[in-house]
Amino acid sequence: MRYWIGVVSASHVQRGVQGGFAQLCHGKSAPLRRMQPGDWLVYYSPRTEMGGGEPLQAFTAIGRVADDRVYEYAMSAAFVPFRRNIEYVPCREARIVDLLDRLCITRGKRNWGYPFRTGHFEIDREDFLTIAEAMHADFG
Repeated sequence: MRYWIGVVSASHVQRGVQGGFAQLCHGKSAPLRRMQPGDWLVYYSPRTEMGGGEPLQAFTAIGRVADDRVYEYAMSAAFVPFRRNIEYVPCREARIVDLLDRLCITRGKRNWGYPFRTGHFEIDREDFLTIAEAMHADFG
C-alpha cells in the first residue's frame, strides 16, 4: 500500500469527490497509472480555484484507489482528460500551516512547497496518518 498527494484546486477536488474520481496534472494518465488499487490519495489544494481564486493551502479530500481502471472522460471536444475511480471518505479540511513541523515532507524546510509543484508525489505512511488525523478522516 502506498500513499500519494495530488495537488488540485479545491473546486476541482469537490467535483472529483462528488463524482467518485481523481483527475491529476491537467488530465495526464501517468500519475493515475502510478497508483494501484488500495493506495490512498490525499488532495492538497493551494487555492480555491484553478488559476486564481483565494489562497487555501489545505488538505481537502482523502480517498482510496478503487480499482485498476484508468479511463478517458470527454469534458469537451477539446479536453479529454484521464480519470481514476476513488472511494472518498468523510473528512474535514486541514490547513497545512498547522502541520508543517509534524510532516517529514515539510519539517525544517524553508521552501516546503517545492514538492507540491510536481502535482503528484508519494508520501510515507507516517505523514499520511498525520494528515488523515488532522482531517478527522472517517475510515469507517
